[in-house]
Amino acid sequence: MDPLLKLLKDDARLSTAELASLLQKPQQEIEEAINRYQTSNIILGYKTVINEEKLDLDNVRAVIEVKITPEREGGFDRVAQRISKYREVTSCFLMSGSYDLLVITEGSNLHQVASFVSEKLATIQGVLSTATHFMLKPYKEQGILMTREIEDSRLPVTP
Repeated sequence: MDPLLKLLKDDARLSTAELASLLQKPQQEIEEAINRYQTSNIILGYKTVINEEKLDLDNVRAVIEVKITPEREGGFDRVAQRISKYREVTSCFLMSGSYDLLVITEGSNLHQVASFVSEKLATIQGVLSTATHFMLKPYKEQGILMTREIEDSRLPVTP
């Protein structure tokens, strides 16, 4: 992977001046490279990882295994794209194994996620079955630990 992309992936807050310094390249060259990556859809967006527990947000997230029937001349793509367009869906992946799509969804409560699955997702033509798993607590999100390690304050036991 391009070192510039790796730096941006690790910390998108770095300024072009900081990136230029780290890569030992002119700032103008960095700005042009970022613009090229954005116009060619290599860089699609920038996200911030938020610890929602600290904000007392009660959002409910679920991982849904979806089995689908592939379409003639479209395979899994058309159904996956249709599912991906729902606002409740935050991620959708084609998978190998016992199911075809992994859908990550979010709602303000359990009922909202359950309604999405039963009223929208399960009713799509080509969807054969779903299995929903609710996320209870995040420990690591997009490569970032969600909690600081707790120091063990116990005294060591020695024989």
